[in-house]
Amino acid sequence: MATLPNPLPKLASDPSGRSLGLRLPPGRLLDATIDGPWHEPLLWHAQVPAGPGGWAALGAPAGRAGLLPVLVDLGSGRGGPESWEWAPGDASYPGDHDAEEVLAELWEADAPDGQEWPGLAEAPRLVADPDVRAAEVADTLTAGAPWLLRPHLALVPARRSADVPAALGWSGPVDHEEDVARLCAVLRSWEDRFGIRLVALGPDHLAVSVAAPPASPAEAGALTAEHYAFCPYAVLPDGAATLESYARGLVGERLWHFWWD
Repeated sequence: MATLPNPLPKLASDPSGRSLGLRLPPGRLLDATIDGPWHEPLLWHAQVPAGPGGWAALGAPAGRAGLLPVLVDLGSGRGGPESWEWAPGDASYPGDHDAEEVLAELWEADAPDGQEWPGLAEAPRLVADPDVRAAEVADTLTAGAPWLLRPHLALVPARRSADVPAALGWSGPVDHEEDVARLCAVLRSWEDRFGIRLVALGPDHLAVSVAAPPASPAEAGALTAEHYAFCPYAVLPDGAATLESYARGLVGERLWHFWWD
């Protein structure tokens, strides 16, 4: 697998990022993993909170430098990214996995009421530019959320947004799926069909923006099985939730949030 050069080491001697065409606030490079320091930085994150317009201002020049933005939570009960468990050596390559095979396998392991896997949902109509939608959703999240208390902008070396968790060796869903690259294969498929972009990461949750959300209950119902296979905790968090009630909430929704116990 060919990988792009990692631009982050340049920030060690050039913290403003000017050599990469960036204008960065004070920030911090992270290279700590569960196996000790990684051979190169995994991510950079700002030391000041994210604010409106920050994602849009940073996204395009960062992309030209080979970096992708994501909001990281510095206010979780498990601390900031320096305290999370990163295992980049344990992640395979997302392109080596087929999204439908991954979802079907996860569905069959924990299918609700023994239902058969229905197959992938069809792609709805794109209603926004995916990168513009990502910036809009990120701006909304800079105000914070119950699951994203202190959002700070981070930059990750990755080819596409869907690959960011695998590039980091993020271990958030390890109790559900040990190889995060398999879930990144699903995110790739959602990029292609629903115009998603990864916009936020916590120690055990992620959020994506959606530029082609389901436009009808029928479209949302077909997608619900994919969400359940990807993250059953988010779809049926308690005994009061149903697949049907979850599907109703997907119609027109521009943000999908998933968490793992």
